[in-house]
Parts: sequence; structure tokens; C-alpha cells
Amino acid sequence: MARVVFTANLQRHVSLPPVTVPGQTVREVLEAVFALNPQARGYVLDEANALRKHMVIFHNGEPVLDRIHLSDAVDDNTEIYVMQALSGG
Repeated sequence: MARVVFTANLQRHVSLPPVTVPGQTVREVLEAVFALNPQARGYVLDEANALRKHMVIFHNGEPVLDRIHLSDAVDDNTEIYVMQALSGG
């Protein structure tokens, strides 16, 4: 099962403690998280169920490549970090 961690800045808006859930893709893992905490969906995904533009997901230290379908493969040792993307100048 994959371990999912949401950063503290997201937890200001909704309680998102670290959780371990099953799944073979990032999408399946997130759907398992959303089943436990439906309110989290709106902070992470947009109306088309794609990753919001201001969000970024890393799995095993690498950014998720498929931001639309979230089809990146996950195994039982995967760590997924969900955070707001920061930008500035």
C-alpha cells in the first residue's frame, strides 16, 4: 500500500493526516484517500478530475508526469506527497 502525505499548508483548509491506502496508480491511491476524506477531492482535483494547476504531486521524490489521468504507476513502497505548487519572482 502507498503512503500519502499532504503538506501542512493544505491541512490549514481540511484535515489530511498521513494515510496508507491501496492502489496501482496515483489516481487509484488518491481515490482511496478521497473515499476516506471526500472534502479533500476539491482541493486536489479540478472539475474535470485532473490535478489542479496550483497543485503538485511527487511520488518517490519524482513529480507526477500525468497530471490529467494520474496514471503514474505505484507500488507498495511508494510515498506520495501532495502539495501546493509555489511560484514567484
